[in-house]
Amino acid sequence: MNIKDMIKKYDPQNQFDVLINSYKQIDYTLKNKYNIDSVDTTKIKNIVLTGLGGSAISGDVFMNYAREELSIPFNVNRNYNLPNYVDENTLIIASSYSGNTEETLSAAKEAVDRECQIICITTGGKLLELAAEYNLPVALLEKGYQPRYAFWINIFTLINVMQKLNFISEQSGYIQNVMSLIKHKGQVYSMENNPALSFAEKLIGFIPVIYSADSYTSGLGNRFKEQINENSKLHAFHNVFPEMNHNEIIGWETFNESQFNAKVIMLNDKEYHSRIQRRFEIVKKILNGSGVEILKVQSSGNHFKVRLFDMIYFTDWISYYLAIIRGKDPSSIKNINYLKEELAKSNT
Repeated sequence: MNIKDMIKKYDPQNQFDVLINSYKQIDYTLKNKYNIDSVDTTKIKNIVLTGLGGSAISGDVFMNYAREELSIPFNVNRNYNLPNYVDENTLIIASSYSGNTEETLSAAKEAVDRECQIICITTGGKLLELAAEYNLPVALLEKGYQPRYAFWINIFTLINVMQKLNFISEQSGYIQNVMSLIKHKGQVYSMENNPALSFAEKLIGFIPVIYSADSYTSGLGNRFKEQINENSKLHAFHNVFPEMNHNEIIGWETFNESQFNAKVIMLNDKEYHSRIQRRFEIVKKILNGSGVEILKVQSSGNHFKVRLFDMIYFTDWISYYLAIIRGKDPSSIKNINYLKEELAKSNT
C-alpha cells in the first residue's frame, strides 16, 4: 500500500490537510483583533502561562523563542494550583484551546482570588465564561482543531500578546518569514517521497529518545516527544543538555537493544553554547560506541527564531507519518478521552 492510500485509510479526520495548511493559522493570528489594554505592565514582575498539553507547549516554545529578550521570569504551570510566588504582580496567561481544561480553570480561578492580572487564550467554553464574569481580556482562537494541531495559532497568539505588551520587540519580520517557510515546507512534506516520511521510516520498531539543549530547543524537544505520544501512539523520551550529561548518560553504559530498542534523535542548532556543542559531539561518540544509532534534526535557516519553527514543523510531520506507517489514526486519543470521562463522573 502506498503512502497516499495509507493516509486515506488511517487519517479519517484529514490531519494531513491541517498540517499542510498550518501557515494559515499564523495568518489568522496576524489578522486577529483583541483588546488587552487593561493590563498594567508596570506592575508585572513575573509571567506564568497555565495550561496543559497542546495549550501549554506554546509556553515552552516561547521561552526558547524569546530567550534573549525576556527580562522578567516566564514560567509554565501545568497543575490545578499556582506557584506560591504568584500574586497581584503576576501576569497569568490562562491557555486552554477548548476552554474546558479542568486544571486550567482551577488555576485561573485561583488567579482571580489572588488578584493577578489575567489574559485568557481560548476558543470558548468555561474559560470564556470566567473571563466574561470577571471582565478579563481574551484572545479568541479559531475553532475546529484538535489542541495539538492548533499549535501555530496558539504560539503566534502568545507571541503577539507578548509583543503588544512590550515584553518582546516587534516580531512581524520573523513571523512573516516563518509563515512563508511553513507554507513552502508544507508542499515539500506532503509529497510522496519526502524527508519527514523517510525520517519516520527509520523509527519503525524503535523507541525515540530525544535530546535537545536547555533554553534553546527544550520546547521543541517537549513538543516532539508529545507529538510522538499523541499522534504516533508510541512511547518517547526527552532530556536536555547539559543536565543529561550529569545522570542519564550513565544509563547508556549498559545499553542492550533487546531490553530497550531505542534510537537517539539529537536536535541541533548552530547557536548552542560552544561547550554544549562539544558535549553533543562527545556524547555522540559514547553512544556510537555502545551501538546506539543516532539521527539528527537541524535547520539551515538564517535566524534562530525561524530555525526553531522550521524544526518544529519538520518533527510534527515525522510524528504524523510515524502514525500512518504504523497503521494508527493520528487524531485518536482514546486513553485521554477515557480518562476525562472517568474524571467527569466525580469532582473529587
